[in-house]
Amino acid sequence: MKITLITEGTYPYNLGGVSVWCDQLLREMAEHSFEILAISATGTEKNIWGLPGNVVQVGTVPLWAPTPRRRVGPSLRKRFAPVLELFLRSLAFESGGEGFTSSLRELSEFARTGELSAAMSSEDAVEMLVAMAPRCNERTGGQSPGPLSVGDAVEVLVQLEHFLRPLSVPPPRADLCHTTANGLGTLPALAAKWTWGTPFLMTEHGVYLRERYLSYLPGSLGQPARAMVLRFFKLLIEAAYEYADIVAPVCRYNRLWEIANGTSPERIRPVHNGIDLKSFPVAATEPAVPTLVFVGRIDPLKDIETLLRAFAEVRATVPQARLRIFGPTPEGGEDYFRRCLELAGELGLQDGSVTFEGPISPTVKAYHAGHVLVLTSISEGLPYVVLEAMASGRPVVATDVGGVAEGVGSAGILVPPRDPSAVAAACARLLTDEPLRQALARKARDRAVQLFAAERCFAMYRSLYEELGPSQAKYIALPTEHDEDIAIPIEQEVFHLASSGPFVEATPGERLVEPEVLA
Repeated sequence: MKITLITEGTYPYNLGGVSVWCDQLLREMAEHSFEILAISATGTEKNIWGLPGNVVQVGTVPLWAPTPRRRVGPSLRKRFAPVLELFLRSLAFESGGEGFTSSLRELSEFARTGELSAAMSSEDAVEMLVAMAPRCNERTGGQSPGPLSVGDAVEVLVQLEHFLRPLSVPPPRADLCHTTANGLGTLPALAAKWTWGTPFLMTEHGVYLRERYLSYLPGSLGQPARAMVLRFFKLLIEAAYEYADIVAPVCRYNRLWEIANGTSPERIRPVHNGIDLKSFPVAATEPAVPTLVFVGRIDPLKDIETLLRAFAEVRATVPQARLRIFGPTPEGGEDYFRRCLELAGELGLQDGSVTFEGPISPTVKAYHAGHVLVLTSISEGLPYVVLEAMASGRPVVATDVGGVAEGVGSAGILVPPRDPSAVAAACARLLTDEPLRQALARKARDRAVQLFAAERCFAMYRSLYEELGPSQAKYIALPTEHDEDIAIPIEQEVFHLASSGPFVEATPGERLVEPEVLA
């Protein structure tokens, strides 16, 4: 099969659990060829992964790269106005989002011709949005969002134009589109579904909508602007759930969000993440000094601030304890990293007891460097660091968010998010109770071997690929008067046959059904 793998902010330009999963998938599915379509920030990112040979192409959609200025003439104004009105109405009215999907389909035409950026930054667009916003029915704390200022209207349109940029690429021509998340990465998959009938498989690592709510906290935008941006994301994820043939969350927890946002339960197939157990052998020894380890990016979702506050409390009980933090600071996260350094100083941890050590390779060295892995995230799917630490024979203290409990089971200690004292108590207990720590370590390794081997994970994906493969074609090839084959969607109510003749085989990448199926 030819598969388009669509990523957002991860592979092949960033490290992290989702990128690890992507690299595993490509290498495990060596019998298939892949095109990677990566949604990135600027388009200047460097490929930091050695791509396997079955990756035949890498395309990038930079959300925030500058675009050439174009003039908005009378013709574009006239054509764009009804489409924009339909789109904005779906955002402004709490009406179930009627018109959102159809307006997306029409906006994609403007995006592919390079006209969307100019049209959405025009005075006409700003005036239309300002006029519609007061009728927005979104509520926050029982209060109406109120009027939308011209400045906020401009900001909303700027953000929406950037978010819609994945529609600017031609709809992928493949046997299957596979997205690594819901959200902006689903836009090319939706376009391929609408244009070619391409099956659409969605893997969900985290909960995309919840993470958008956490990103757009009160105060990040004016309240009416924030309401409209969040409504865009809610309608987009609902549309993607509706059109995805299969939604494959990495944990059962995600099913709750998927069903609540319109996914039919029979299309949800949870597939736990898997790890290469050979790469994570059990450590033969423990460090000489009581040591906690964090592995992950320096990011607000990982809540490093709670980790630091908890460690300050641990030091009151275990004065010689150390905290080693391994992981990169993603582009745009420099301010958060500085905040963490400042907090460590305020907590009296500038004595070398806390170290930010950046990425480490291979990752197993990080797990072997500590007694306990600590994860203080406020949102997760099924994090690789938990599974890898368990395979390495290290117990885990982690916040009970997302699918973490499904990973840890009884092989670690779960604590509430944003509760430094609970984190500290669990860490101090494991650092000072060797029999308990060793018992949990053995249980962790056994659980990883039984439930989270990579072979189990990718056997399930191979089955899903076969289920959605070319036999599920929704297009036929018909001869034309010019002796060229064309692909016709079988959903069309009316066929215009330019000439008589038998059905013929389509060109590579086009999807087929047998004539009798059409009959």
